[in-house]
Amino acid sequence: MNIPELRERHPDHWKKAAAIRMLAMDAVQQANSGHPGMPMGMADVATVLFEKHLKFDPTDAKWPDRDRFVLSAGHGSMLLYALLFLTGYPDMTIEDIRRFRQLGSPAEGHPEFGHAGGIETTTGPLGQGIATSVGMAIAEESMAARFGRKVVDHHTYVIAGDGCLMEGISQEAIGLAGRQELSRLIVLWDDNGISIDGKVSLSDKTDQKARFVASGWSVHECDGHDPDDIDRAIREAKATAQPSLVDCRTHIGYGAPTKQDTKAAHGSPLGAEEIAKIREIYGWPYPPFEIPNDVLSAWRGIGERGKAARADWAARFDKLGPAKRAEFERVVSGALPKKLAPALMAFRKGISESAPKVATRKSSEMVLEVINANTPETIGGSADLTGSNNTLTKDLGTFDVGTRGGRYVHYGIREHGMAAAMNGLALHGGCIPYGGTFLVFSDYARGAMRLSAIMGARVVYVLTHNSIGLGEDGPTHQPVEHLAALRAMPKLNVFRPADTVETAEAWELALSADGPSVLALTRQNLPTVRTRHTRQNLSARGAYVLEEAVARRKAILLATGSEVEIALEARTLLERKGIGTRVVSMPCWELFAAQDEKYRKSVLPAGPVRVGVEAALEFGWERWLCGERGAEKKAGFVGMTGFGASGTIEQLYPHFGITADAVAAKVEALV
Repeated sequence: MNIPELRERHPDHWKKAAAIRMLAMDAVQQANSGHPGMPMGMADVATVLFEKHLKFDPTDAKWPDRDRFVLSAGHGSMLLYALLFLTGYPDMTIEDIRRFRQLGSPAEGHPEFGHAGGIETTTGPLGQGIATSVGMAIAEESMAARFGRKVVDHHTYVIAGDGCLMEGISQEAIGLAGRQELSRLIVLWDDNGISIDGKVSLSDKTDQKARFVASGWSVHECDGHDPDDIDRAIREAKATAQPSLVDCRTHIGYGAPTKQDTKAAHGSPLGAEEIAKIREIYGWPYPPFEIPNDVLSAWRGIGERGKAARADWAARFDKLGPAKRAEFERVVSGALPKKLAPALMAFRKGISESAPKVATRKSSEMVLEVINANTPETIGGSADLTGSNNTLTKDLGTFDVGTRGGRYVHYGIREHGMAAAMNGLALHGGCIPYGGTFLVFSDYARGAMRLSAIMGARVVYVLTHNSIGLGEDGPTHQPVEHLAALRAMPKLNVFRPADTVETAEAWELALSADGPSVLALTRQNLPTVRTRHTRQNLSARGAYVLEEAVARRKAILLATGSEVEIALEARTLLERKGIGTRVVSMPCWELFAAQDEKYRKSVLPAGPVRVGVEAALEFGWERWLCGERGAEKKAGFVGMTGFGASGTIEQLYPHFGITADAVAAKVEALV
């Protein structure tokens, strides 16, 4: 539908949509940075969605039964910010929009979760939004199975662009959503045929609608500038038993006289002259950032409607039994069940007494038996490596089309899609997701893992086969650089536990964290090194003295995971020679770095030589070996210097010189 026809046939709708368009182009122009074309093209779709379909209340942005709206095409962030301001979200003001893309404004370059109500997830890296929304839809189904449709009954809507659908993660996401028949997931595709380089046809000829159909979705079409047609398509999508794609045929930069349908409208300000002409075409005589009272009132009325829906929900919620209400409130708040901590304490005590020798991936499974039995909000899964990751516990049940109460998701070979879906599960609320793959395949998931960290999403990554200790699969599967790469990521706790006790402590910390955690676990069996039970979670300090020197202390061995055993053996060798040696276990560098100077000094005092031991590259170890009162001339490292090799664990550790004898020799050379 062209602009004169749209203005004539739908004048009220036109004004509301024009307000979005003008805010977007004026904000981008003032910032001299941004993407005006997408908000201009999708303003009609967004107006219909918010006016006629989306269930939300700006006065309670965390209302549990709100519909989720995800702007996967995050570069068009001004579409979302305009909607938030117009509908009355209190933490998105016109002044914030005036300061679009400026330091301190919640109207950031791309939507950032937690910076304003109504921003459900951080988007910008294309494809992440649509993949995250799959997790939100899974969470909605899971919560509905647990608490009933009277209190959990909402949709997840996504606006995605051509770039989102080109990214490989999109196929992982739509394949999973189609298999799970997530019928409350609706993707609105901004089908404008333009990317930053020009026409999409320059690089792609995919029949997107056929792709979605092949993946188990229902597909619908509409004129993205005809409000009646948009409404029809959304209603049809909501009526299907499958996830739905709505192909919204739009014009990027709608109404721009020289830039509509061109790449010039995509990622740059339109320019003052072009915007002046658009104002004439739109019949919008108002200066930048001014919304006439009748239009703003109409939008605020749309926002006000959600109060009634929320009140109706609250009345239904109050009719639940007291125990069910309390449980719902607990899981939505993110609080852990009170019975979990003592259960884990008892488990750790039993392990210290029985001292099993098991792989830490098995240790994790043992801990999960306790966690999952006491924490009904956990949702587990694996990227087709369940038997290797040890992520499935008894009685968990499979989350599937006919068993929504199941708590284990078979993600398939979709590491990236799994990580993004877990973000969605965590952001939705009421669920604590964990998922497994090999540590080396964290490379596939890294984009979503980075967003976990940026958003502070409580996601637990169970990454097994964490070194050359996995053996015969060889260097393609043996991670050597991955610990360093993950430790380099801010706001991500990387745990590499040495035994079952440390694994239990790591899980306890991960479940109570305000962000994501990695558990890097072994394939090979490890002895219990914590045979003296303590009520204190020692791993919470990040590093601690596991064994103290007997002779006068001359050396400190710092080790993680499977190499703690080697460090303890080296200590025995050195003590026999009169070289007093302290062994420090370092299950989590990030937590140790967060300790105060006094504690770090007590663990790593000045004076003794220091040797780090880890079956990985040395990168990053210099902080603990040379810094923190250490010295380069008194520091050494025993670990990997390159990629691994195919062989048995009994062959590989001696082959690469990661032995107690090598550690002892390194210390003796430095003393």
